[in-house]
Amino acid sequence: MRHRGRAAGCTALVLVLAGCGLKSGSPMADDVLPGSVGRGQPLRGASLTVTSKNFSENLVLGHMIGLIFKAAGAEVLDRTNLPGSLSGREAIVKGDADAIYEYTGTAWITYQGRQEPIADPRAQWEAVRDADVRNGVTWLPPSALDNTYTLAISRRNNAAYRLRTLSDVAELSRRDPSAVTLCVENEFASREDGLPGMRRAYGMDIPAANIRKMDAGIIYTQVAGSGSCLLGEVYTTDGRIAAMGLDTMTDDRHFFPNYNAAPALHAATFAKYPVIAELLDPLSARLDTAVARELNARVDVDGEDPHEVAKEWLLEQGFIREP
Repeated sequence: MRHRGRAAGCTALVLVLAGCGLKSGSPMADDVLPGSVGRGQPLRGASLTVTSKNFSENLVLGHMIGLIFKAAGAEVLDRTNLPGSLSGREAIVKGDADAIYEYTGTAWITYQGRQEPIADPRAQWEAVRDADVRNGVTWLPPSALDNTYTLAISRRNNAAYRLRTLSDVAELSRRDPSAVTLCVENEFASREDGLPGMRRAYGMDIPAANIRKMDAGIIYTQVAGSGSCLLGEVYTTDGRIAAMGLDTMTDDRHFFPNYNAAPALHAATFAKYPVIAELLDPLSARLDTAVARELNARVDVDGEDPHEVAKEWLLEQGFIREP
């Protein structure tokens, strides 16, 4: 099992005494060594906690951070799979966790309360980075992985509607409101960078009775295989889009922000271990949307474990190695 092991000075696996607080998680016990990063094990003696949100892509990214820290000599506490976005965010702000792969659009809209996204991805990241200094969060450079929202429809159903853009969906909703049934996650249904803002931006006339809330994984199967959802909220990096034969809508009015993945660190942790940038910058430079789709498909379509997917990819890329 990949979670076996014991943290130094601890007597339990589930509750680990770290620093001056009590953190829940499991020690990451992989026997990995530096590859192209982490040579000399500059984190030897460090005890670091990694976290993630509870969807496949972020789980994979969180485990990548943990494995690189582990190869660089750190003792790593795995606190991935926290529910929703705010749990991971609070863990980083409060110092209950040290590192997460966060998304620039989520930070800008949801955490920092901005209304208008910034069109240029680099400028969006810079604005997020600068605004988060006061919150005790340090952002490292972003990846090209852009996990933004869109709506999807099965190719079978789209043969009748020929929808290509979100403006096409809005026009259909005004012309025939009963035709548009939409399945979304609870969080997307309430976030300003989600359904409420999208409906306003595009003038979508979707009756409340035609909006159904469910878990993300169920949305894909409902859109692909049943008539209960003509369209569903999906992520552009999701491997199930191609595997399930879905068409995605172009955000032709550029409503959704850029959601580039970038490491977000508890600022005090980065001040103590600035070498973390040298460890994670090469990883971010290698990540893009195509890589994310491939890795996400391995988890969500093929049923592989996120930790093993992360580890195998890092080994293949040469970031880490096994003894």
